[in-house]
Amino acid sequence: MKELLKNKNVLLIVLLALLLGGTISWLIKPAESKNETEMLHNHEAAENGVWTCSMHPQIRQSEPGQCPICGMDLIPASSRRSTAESDPLIHEMTPEAVAMANIHTSRVSRVSPEGELLLTGKVQVDERQLASVTAKFPGRIEQLHINFTGQKVRQGERLATIYSPELVRAQRELLEAASTQSTYPELYKAAKEKLRLWKLSEAQIETLENSEKVQDQFDVLADKAGVVTQRNIAVGDYVNTGSVLFDVVDLSRVWIMLDAYESDLPLVELGDEISFTAAGIPAETFSSRVSYIDPVINANTRAASVRAATANRSGKLRPEMFVNARVHTTLNREQNTLAIPRTALLWSGKRSIVYVKVPDTEYPSYEMREITIGPRMGEMWLVEAGLEAGEEIVTNGVFAVDAAAQLSGNYSMLMRPEAKTMDVPQAFRQQITAVAEAYFLVKNALVNDDDQRAVAALNEVETAISQVEMKNLRGKAHDQWMDLKEQLTEAIDMMKEANDLETLRRHFSMLSEQMLELTESFGLEKDKVYKDFCPMAFDNKGAFWLSESEEIRNPYFGHAMLSCGEVKEVYRKGQKVFEEGESVQQASAGGHNH
Repeated sequence: MKELLKNKNVLLIVLLALLLGGTISWLIKPAESKNETEMLHNHEAAENGVWTCSMHPQIRQSEPGQCPICGMDLIPASSRRSTAESDPLIHEMTPEAVAMANIHTSRVSRVSPEGELLLTGKVQVDERQLASVTAKFPGRIEQLHINFTGQKVRQGERLATIYSPELVRAQRELLEAASTQSTYPELYKAAKEKLRLWKLSEAQIETLENSEKVQDQFDVLADKAGVVTQRNIAVGDYVNTGSVLFDVVDLSRVWIMLDAYESDLPLVELGDEISFTAAGIPAETFSSRVSYIDPVINANTRAASVRAATANRSGKLRPEMFVNARVHTTLNREQNTLAIPRTALLWSGKRSIVYVKVPDTEYPSYEMREITIGPRMGEMWLVEAGLEAGEEIVTNGVFAVDAAAQLSGNYSMLMRPEAKTMDVPQAFRQQITAVAEAYFLVKNALVNDDDQRAVAALNEVETAISQVEMKNLRGKAHDQWMDLKEQLTEAIDMMKEANDLETLRRHFSMLSEQMLELTESFGLEKDKVYKDFCPMAFDNKGAFWLSESEEIRNPYFGHAMLSCGEVKEVYRKGQKVFEEGESVQQASAGGHNH
């Protein structure tokens, strides 16, 4: 019995020891696993000979040390290939660098049809309030009652006194005619009318008749109240009838003249509400409405004047003051209303730069993207081309990203790649887009294994090519189109001579190469087109084609292998293609399809 109890105690002790040992090993295992992982990572880095900086992942060295940029200790680099290594438009950063640079991103969105357009301009004199005081009769300036410009005058106020021998003679004629008025009434009326034409008032004429005394000096009176802006006479000057003595302007109402560039004009309409501030009048906002839009663009500034009239009873608004105005406008609902924050833009003209966050990357990566911007609406810029709704862009810290890209030797705002896409008139792009639309008919016929429809669609391609006008093309663009036109025509002729579907498809690859070159050289007026590739075409030699849809539809195999291929690049409206063969936006599509 005692022996049995002793065996049970031993068994219990063994079980407790095993349980305790298992618990201890479980607690120790994660740390050991972590250490093993780090050791493996270090060993792998040592074998690969690649060390990098956590703040500057572009640094690659063959041995441990310190970062030449920030001085931090280098860490083993991951063996995985980064996106930035294959695309100089993409800059890669570590999470630590992103945090230190305080980089924030936001989604590209569409703005409300109602917005604000920011314009600048000046306060100008209302031209309808200008008046010139002229001499109504010849004479000599005997006295000036207005001695300097800027002096305010009231209507009817004396401005100057003139001695006029001609007026003296006219008075004598009136007095003589008045004495024989009953005998020669016509002479009396003529003498009186002569003084009226010299702008003497009825009161002055009546006073002259009653006093029967000739006056040798007469006052020049202000026709309207205002401010004297120009004094053209001095005491002793002799003036003729019609000579301009003073310029007077009434500043109780002024014009606000704003400059609107060509891209701003579609957003401005007569009657739009305006609120504006003047630099010389802090903490005060004025309001008005658009009353006139100049129909002519200034050839030097490339802007048209937008005018608003406003009351200025207090006289605070002075001519030539600079003003900043917000035009409360309503956008056309049919136009592109994508907008980005002002802080996201590296502005360098109509074509400017943003940084787009690359999705699904090991480290935070940002792609330099050249976009076409429209007018500014408050704190937002409208985007005409280059971005899509939902894309994520850097909105805070964009200068830090650009500076880091420049330091790492990547492309940046100051070091852009040379563009392959040339600037051509929009009308030309629309015409070659019609060529592309006809090409898609040929491509889709081959997708459906329909050789007859494909040959018939070639006639539409030829027609579209014949309608392309070259009158506005110059230099390199003209020569490039002439070469492409010749090669496109040659490919079409070869396709028309093909006797079977296989030969037709072989010559279609030549047509596709020229269409891709056309797209990269000039751009199309389509939101998106795709450069597709099938590696198995023509005995695994591979072939490209241009597609209007992201879904793979293979024209080289048709229904035999309809989805064989992959998207290589995405061409977006308004985006340029660079000489290195890289478009501004690399396709994020996955691997090869079968």
